Amino acid sequence: MNRNEKILKHINKNGQGVEIGPCANPIAPKKAGFKVDVIDHASREQLIAKYDGHGINFDNIEEVDFVWQGESYAELTGKHKYYDWIIASHVIEHTPDIIKFINDCDAILKDDGVLSLAIPDKRYCFDHYRAIAGISKVIDTHLSQATVHSPGTVVDHLLNVVSQSGKIAWDSQTTGEYKLTHSIEDARQTMNNLIEKSVYLDVHGWCFVPHSFRLMIHDLFHLGLISLQEVDFYPTDGCEFYMTLGRKGKGTHQSRLEMLAAIDSELSEAKSSESIDLWEKRFSELEPVRQQLQIQLEQNKIKLQQTQAELAVSQDQLQASQQIISAMQTSKFWKLRTNWFKIKKALGLPANE
Repeated sequence: MNRNEKILKHINKNGQGVEIGPCANPIAPKKAGFKVDVIDHASREQLIAKYDGHGINFDNIEEVDFVWQGESYAELTGKHKYYDWIIASHVIEHTPDIIKFINDCDAILKDDGVLSLAIPDKRYCFDHYRAIAGISKVIDTHLSQATVHSPGTVVDHLLNVVSQSGKIAWDSQTTGEYKLTHSIEDARQTMNNLIEKSVYLDVHGWCFVPHSFRLMIHDLFHLGLISLQEVDFYPTDGCEFYMTLGRKGKGTHQSRLEMLAAIDSELSEAKSSESIDLWEKRFSELEPVRQQLQIQLEQNKIKLQQTQAELAVSQDQLQASQQIISAMQTSKFWKLRTNWFKIKKALGLPANE
């Protein structure tokens, strides 16, 4: 199944739906025949002005039916238990209050309606080095009725987001160097500005791997904080995974302990991949050294062959000399000469000739 098929699997095209924040990448566009109301943070004209020069096809930006300014979706649309489906691709991680977002969606969905989500996997996007979201912060931000990201959340984003090989999102096969996107001075100035005046900054307030999100939904439901459960789930493909939620959902078949183990496995998998990338980088850095050593080895082999040839010649010469000496020692002249030296020695005469 491709991306759209996973997101649209439980969507009734003949039903009335909502797509939140599609901008120039709608999953269920009106021009494709979907009965959809578009919710976004700006009008179509404002979105075109905002993204001018970003290489976006403005033809894909549809008319925005409801411009969201922080109110609940029921207040915004004037509808309650009205829609058959909602699609939100790469939206939930931007919301300051996850519980409120899910409950706001639930409020405008029919009892058999579904919320279809595409969620970035933090292992394969700029959140790579950031910690996964914990249930404590999810609950605390809801109880504090947060409407903007805290200075700490924004600082965490600015200090730790990265690119890999110049990309802000990648897949498990991507290799290359990681680079920090912002400086600590950027984080300091932004933090001070937010402390002085609290405003919404569009960052990822939450980071997930697939099973950390599944576990969060499971726990929030069983804690009585949301009414939607998992209907369907698709693991990571590229940089994102997919989940459909609904009141008719049965939840995951996995136990909490199994999901915790799965989270550990997912995080370990990313570290293992990172270690492989590091070793590949080191091997590539050592390749020029290996090539130089290979050249030196070949040169030494040639020198060794030359030395062996020279040694063979010397051995032949030595053998020839030994044969000459041996022949001389067996000759009559050599024997007479030897006896003559013996007589001279006996007479006390000098040994030299």
